[in-house]
Amino acid sequence: MGESTALPEREAFILTKGQKKTLRCDADSLAGCVSQRACVYCGARVVLNPITDAVHLVHGPIGCASYTWDIRGSLTSGEDLFRNSFSTDLKEPDIIFGGEKKLAACLDELVEKYHPPVVFVYSTCIVGVIGDDLSAVCRAAAARHGIEVLPVESSGFIGNKSAGYRAACDTLLKLIEMPPEEAAVRRQARQASAGRPVINYLGDFNLAGETWIIRDYLHRIGVAVNVVFTGDSTCRELKKAPEACLNLIQCAGSMQYMAGQMQEKYGIPYRQVSFLGLQDTADSLRIVAESLGSAEMAERVEKLIAEEAAVYAPQIEYYKQFLAGKRAAVYVGGGFKAISLIRQFRELGIEVVMVGTQTGRKEEYQVMNDLVEEGAVIMDDANPAELERFLLEQGADLLVGGVKERPLAYKLGRAFIDHNHDRKHPLSGFVGALNFAKEVYSTVCSPVWRYLNATR
Repeated sequence: MGESTALPEREAFILTKGQKKTLRCDADSLAGCVSQRACVYCGARVVLNPITDAVHLVHGPIGCASYTWDIRGSLTSGEDLFRNSFSTDLKEPDIIFGGEKKLAACLDELVEKYHPPVVFVYSTCIVGVIGDDLSAVCRAAAARHGIEVLPVESSGFIGNKSAGYRAACDTLLKLIEMPPEEAAVRRQARQASAGRPVINYLGDFNLAGETWIIRDYLHRIGVAVNVVFTGDSTCRELKKAPEACLNLIQCAGSMQYMAGQMQEKYGIPYRQVSFLGLQDTADSLRIVAESLGSAEMAERVEKLIAEEAAVYAPQIEYYKQFLAGKRAAVYVGGGFKAISLIRQFRELGIEVVMVGTQTGRKEEYQVMNDLVEEGAVIMDDANPAELERFLLEQGADLLVGGVKERPLAYKLGRAFIDHNHDRKHPLSGFVGALNFAKEVYSTVCSPVWRYLNATR
């Protein structure tokens, strides 16, 4: 990777294409390195928070709840209880003497006021330190009120955001738990009553209504969406998850484990898809038809692709004339999203010269390595110093990232695109590909960069 970094321990996590070495990943963040990764609790919260009719109670100091309040730009078609952020607001006396009584009192008050079907109780760093028995308090509250009170074991200081994803999935598996024999009977009955294949859509959190866009595509090709994990979902809907015949995974980082567990327990196969960009959206719809083995559906897919491409491809081509030859850097949460973004930038004539993720897997980094050009930098769990260095060295005109990366890009005089989970505009599907092209054009081609460079 050229010159040594300030932290030699990070060298294994950074690769320049052309080097004969394997990128290390899926490790805890280094102490002393300001990681761009979020904590375990945050990982769990972003997965579960879009469940619209649940109470989400954070057992910890108020800062943890405020950090993740309304963390998803998730829209709802019905219930909106999830918009609230509740906290036990642990203070010094609670840390010294324990917070179990306070947690129990909070649960009683919330259930009495809101009458939710389920309460998710998130543990935070300090709860893991003081040793509150979250499971026991939740069991007692469930018995008192006759509802499900589910502990989310997301204490920090151990692991990273990926561990939070798994904690959330373990909690969801408890919520949807069903005897495999019953699931098989109900699956058969559900397919028969629907008159079309019934699938689950995993790893979409209905950011700016993206779930509704993809649901419409699937409906048009003859597929019924059973439940989405977890965009615009309710507890009642999630409990029907074992009735599906196929799981589609949009976000592998958060839902690969969930899909694997459902396949093992209920025999539901899964396929990885991505509805980011024109080509990946088209290919994903073809994957659905191929997975369900329907020639008639395959014809519907090609018809849909032709109709949507006729509307959006010419508009995207217009923006491409201004963007061809530009250089982009990508730093996002999951590996599969990064892969889709490399392809999507290629559709716009833009070369990705730096790419990194927070939770990418080894096989995903290998795909990234195959897609980028010689000399591109690939990183796992980058810190701000590394992002700054490689943005400048690689001559990137644009950074795609989350809210934490925005100030860095602007300070360096680089355009920025927010691909985080609190955005308010859809980037999925054919319409999302056009929105992305418009956003790239408006930021990269803004006259502000000419004025900025003129003052340097």
